[in-house]
Amino acid sequence: MHELRLPATEHTSRPWRIHEIAGDFRCEDVWVLPTPGGPDDLHHLVQQMADGDGGPHGGNPVGRFLFAVRWKLGALLGWDDPASGVGGRAGTLRDRLPDDLREGPRGPDLGSAPFTSVFQTHQEWAAEYANKTMHGVMHIGWVPDGNGGHRGQMAVLVKPNGRLGRLYMLGIKPFRYLGVYPALMRSIGREWQENAGRRTPGRHPSAS
Repeated sequence: MHELRLPATEHTSRPWRIHEIAGDFRCEDVWVLPTPGGPDDLHHLVQQMADGDGGPHGGNPVGRFLFAVRWKLGALLGWDDPASGVGGRAGTLRDRLPDDLREGPRGPDLGSAPFTSVFQTHQEWAAEYANKTMHGVMHIGWVPDGNGGHRGQMAVLVKPNGRLGRLYMLGIKPFRYLGVYPALMRSIGREWQENAGRRTPGRHPSAS
């Protein structure tokens, strides 16, 4: 999976709207998504990720085990208390949206992970999650692939909550690279291929 990871500049150099509202977040990771498609296919990927039941572990047994350990630790240490989430300790990024994004499509929340959608356009979608340690954003962009087609690109943006948050991000780094991202990429690519027959060309009517 190493070849699917991109430098942060692949996200920061693009004119994404997320830059307008998340300037105090750092770009933690950027990944190529194995989702080849046409210029108007982002909404298919967004809906796939919102409807998927594999969860962020990608349905992988190792990833599922690691996530179970993470949620158990969170329960014991109080990391995931609702008061520490979006709308509690961390204000929602929707409060920062300019008028055109606030009035446009919000996008779907994830059914299998505690991410709530911030905004969706024709070329990007952002969803957020927060706990006691950090406030994070999953940003999905739709970019040219250099071969006449398009593909998804995922950026993970984070705002650690003080020293605890910085230690937390450092501690889960091996867990993310060994257990989470490889399983997630495989799951997204597999489901994208399985859904190929359901996708029809044409611009999504709600896209802007």
